[in-house]
Amino acid sequence: MTTLGHWINGVMVADSGRGQSVFNPATGAVARQVAMASKTTVESAICAAANAFLAWRDTPPLKRARVMFKFKELIERNADRIVHAITEEHGKVLDDALGELQRGIEVVEYACGAPDLLKGEHSRDVGPEIDSWSEMRPLGVVAGITPFNFPAMVPMWMFPLAIVCGNCFVLKPSEKDPGAAIILAELLAEAGLPPGVFNVVNGDKEAVDTLLTDPRIQAVSFVGSTPIAQYIYSTGTAHGKRVQALGGAKNHAVVMPDADLDNAVNAVMGAAYGSCGERCMAISVVVAVGDPVAEAMIAKLAPKVRALKVGNGMDRSSEMGPLVSGPHRDKVRGYIDSAEADGATVVVDGRGLVVPGHEAGYFLGGTLLDRVTPHMQSYREEIFGPVLQVVRVPTLEAAIGLIEAHEYGNGVCIFTTNGGTARAFSNTINIGMVGINVPLPVPVAYHSFGGWKRSLFGDLSIYGPDGIRFYTRRKTLTQRWPMTPLASAQFSFPSN
Repeated sequence: MTTLGHWINGVMVADSGRGQSVFNPATGAVARQVAMASKTTVESAICAAANAFLAWRDTPPLKRARVMFKFKELIERNADRIVHAITEEHGKVLDDALGELQRGIEVVEYACGAPDLLKGEHSRDVGPEIDSWSEMRPLGVVAGITPFNFPAMVPMWMFPLAIVCGNCFVLKPSEKDPGAAIILAELLAEAGLPPGVFNVVNGDKEAVDTLLTDPRIQAVSFVGSTPIAQYIYSTGTAHGKRVQALGGAKNHAVVMPDADLDNAVNAVMGAAYGSCGERCMAISVVVAVGDPVAEAMIAKLAPKVRALKVGNGMDRSSEMGPLVSGPHRDKVRGYIDSAEADGATVVVDGRGLVVPGHEAGYFLGGTLLDRVTPHMQSYREEIFGPVLQVVRVPTLEAAIGLIEAHEYGNGVCIFTTNGGTARAFSNTINIGMVGINVPLPVPVAYHSFGGWKRSLFGDLSIYGPDGIRFYTRRKTLTQRWPMTPLASAQFSFPSN
């Protein structure tokens, strides 16, 4: 059985210390082993990045962008290989893995515009014979710590922009599905990226803490759960680092009485059960405005949930694959148990699902709960599984109040045919990403992704313009080449 090591200074590096099994979620079988990096191994990756930084910093942005152009070409050429690695280790269906990869490629495309994105600003004659300008300068060595649910896309939300800005990068992917990150590292090398500019260390808390405390790391990007995001942010900033830490979510879909219910139902189905609900932008709560809306939504949703084709993600006919691990499946099942105990109605129950031929896989069927209330644990916490809950409210104002009261503020959407209602909702709601008849309002690569409240720790969102700002710092220069000498010393504060 193969053991996946680390990518450091342009080559694969073995680690003879601790190891961990990587499971195929559809079968429960061990797919491979992955090495858990020691502090010394992580420090060697940081050292490689630090040694590569000066030369990479001084590489013209156009040449950095050309590496990204070639990288994009190689990703597309190797898409099947990457997608199969994602599905084998994560479990999501192949089409969903391909969609993830495509959204990552879009950030690579945005990064190809580095010469324009890094132009800075210039002002002539800000004072007598004085010009001033700003430059966007790289930080140095930066790190990314990424989750299991998007093993290709989320790393590509980070490192392409960091690299084209002139930084060197150390990636710590999830130990549950590390294969895609190593493939991407190999393709970057093939695209012409110099050794040391991009490194991958597989590991756990020991690796994370090394990245958070090493003084050579200037900035850390993170995506994961809110408790860990808060830890990353507090620890990283305490050690003088710039940190963006994206946390959990509880995304609501408000359905108004005037909504196109067929459109809403189809949209919510994909948003709730796609990727087995393991998305930080998954819709996990339908907020039905009025009992008639709730009854109509449930009547249309229930048969579709029951009919979900759940199976091995490698099977092209599957609409939903397994959860990523046995413990996570059991945790999600526990949320269904607690909701039922708290008085929710289990309209569709996925707890008894068995996939023939895959009895050892980590499967859980689509589940639909009605009459969920805000005091229930299943409502308060992020489930991260194929569980859709319906909460009933009498008015739009009550829906807004419900959503505002939740600790998370990642994404929200509203289904309505009334433009005034949509405008009032989007203007009022304190959530970072809002969809109008769009269930997954994930911004495109040239905008930025980020929630509010306890869904984001830090001042800048990820990728897009905020990504450029995060991975650079502004240097402002003011110069005078005097044509005439100063008449005398000036002791007052200078002005023009």
